[in-house]
Amino acid sequence: MELEQLKSLFSLLKVSELFGRYITNYNIEKYLNTIPKSMISIIGYSVEKRPIYSLRIGHGSKKILMWSQMHGNESTTTKALMDCVNLFLTNNKYPNTILESCTLQIIPILNPDGAERYSRFNANNVDLNRDAQELSQPESKVLRKVFNDFKPHYCFNLHGQRTIYNVGKTNKSSVLSFLSPSQNIQRSLTPNRKAAMALIAEMSKALQEIIPNGVARYDDGFNLNCVGDTFQSLNVPTILFEAGHYPEDYNREKVRFLMVLAILKALESITSGFSVSDYQDYLTIPENSKQFYDIIIRNAKLKEDSIKITDIGIQYEERLVDDGIEFIPKIEAVKKLNNFYGHKEINAECKLVKSQFNTTVKVTNENDFVLINNEKISLKP
Repeated sequence: MELEQLKSLFSLLKVSELFGRYITNYNIEKYLNTIPKSMISIIGYSVEKRPIYSLRIGHGSKKILMWSQMHGNESTTTKALMDCVNLFLTNNKYPNTILESCTLQIIPILNPDGAERYSRFNANNVDLNRDAQELSQPESKVLRKVFNDFKPHYCFNLHGQRTIYNVGKTNKSSVLSFLSPSQNIQRSLTPNRKAAMALIAEMSKALQEIIPNGVARYDDGFNLNCVGDTFQSLNVPTILFEAGHYPEDYNREKVRFLMVLAILKALESITSGFSVSDYQDYLTIPENSKQFYDIIIRNAKLKEDSIKITDIGIQYEERLVDDGIEFIPKIEAVKKLNNFYGHKEINAECKLVKSQFNTTVKVTNENDFVLINNEKISLKP
């Protein structure tokens, strides 16, 4: 499907029941009630006995397993997956071609307890993405059973990343990131790793049309406790998808569309065929760096009688409040930040900067606004 056509369709395809950052079983159940029941199954239960849902669609020979919200507070890819399902249900030529070639098994929320708490961890405070070997948690066992029973040809491991990442050493936000995980300590370029790399290269090419220089890749250090590394070690091409930050898009609704585009491009490439030899293009994608703050206040004076000028780095803490996510501005650094970038930058012009309580700005302080020469400057997104 042409990019412009997909853009115009997206407003119709977006699942209206899903919006913002706080996505739980309650939200997806409202959507699941609108689609054919034959697609839906409960494949297990979480620590707190919440159902883990799976959707199966398509009847092709190429099997792709996709799961989201392994970390409960990483919900953007869940929205994107459900938007893709909406497209697959339109009986349009483009999705039908994919569904004739592929069978998709989709787990929209692997960690429903973590989703409820807006937490990375499950109810036992375990990171499921470090439980691939011990399989100590019911959610981990559910995913491994699906993997063993479904026997996928490809795995899409869908996540979300913080706003701190930039592409290479540039001032470009890392809007989407990818990884073809290693499958051994030597980080060998095995056939399945190369296949995952080539698919990432295809996605990157498509995304550059919309977010030039906005795609990065993660370091491929090996950790067999991670699910992606484990599945890669079992010779199944596995791709880590990371939804990042698009300027001013803290609800990640624009990134949602970009993730839809990435998923569809990967499926389209699997459907039509792709050249594994193009894996080398993956190696030209810059790696992620951590050089962003949500806000940097430049050239600030902290004390009236001081001549010292410094910078103030502010990061939002995402906090669950009354069934919604609030972004709490928190002082993370008070020092010169010449090698860092702000998604928003404020020039204090060497004027006095104080906290909202009219006190000296200090690391760990939470401030909805600061006072620059007694003028209120909001820090909320």
